Formats: sequence, structure tokens, C-alpha cells
Amino acid sequence: MYPEDLSYTDRHEWVRSTGADGESTVRMGITHYAQEALGDIVFVTLPEPGTELSAGQPLGEVESTKSVSDVYAPVAGTVVARNEELDASPDLINSDCYGDGWMLDIQLSDGDALSGLMDAAAYQQSIGQA
Repeated sequence: MYPEDLSYTDRHEWVRSTGADGESTVRMGITHYAQEALGDIVFVTLPEPGTELSAGQPLGEVESTKSVSDVYAPVAGTVVARNEELDASPDLINSDCYGDGWMLDIQLSDGDALSGLMDAAAYQQSIGQA
């Protein structure tokens, strides 16, 4: 449920390095725990490419049949791509939160930006699933 190759935030976002050097570009989304807590996701609001993000700041919203929740930037950087598929099929987050349900690709503004994130074991412990 929590892939070992990802890094996690305490606000239930995940990050995967995707850049050629393994550090400069990351893909992000919300965790299985978050999508399960939200229930059926019906709408997603995400920033456009070119948007500057500050780590820890709200970047968009996920609306479910239960509530509307902010999504927070896990790292500082610039949005280079957003998952356009979520406009028509926000439920991809429920069915494949670590794959087709990704949200943004971000060009990091700081090469050391992933150092403050948790590994899978630490994240699972933080949500009481260790």
C-alpha cells in the first residue's frame, strides 16, 4: 500500500523522483491512506504548469462525496506538468493513487528538497499502520 521507492509527507502526499539525475524532477500525488479517508473523489483542482510552489503551502483541492480537502506542496519548485486525465476522471486517484492517479510533476528549486520527507516505514508509523 505504501511503495518503498516513494517519499511521504505528514499531510499524506507522496513524491517520486523522475528526473534523469534522480533529483531534479519529482511526481507527486496523495497517498492510499488519504484517498481512502476521502472516499469517492469527484473533482480535483490543480495548478497550471509554470506555477511556483512553496513546500507546505496549499496547491489545490480534492473534492470527494464526503468533503473538500486541500492538497499541499510536498516540495518547493515549479509545476512542469499536471495530470490532465484527472479533469475527466478524478476517480483515478481512488483506483490508482500511485500510478494513473498522480497529480503534478514538479521541477525542484532545491536539490536537497527531499531530505525532509519520510520513507515508507516512517510514514506507516505516523499513520499507525507500522
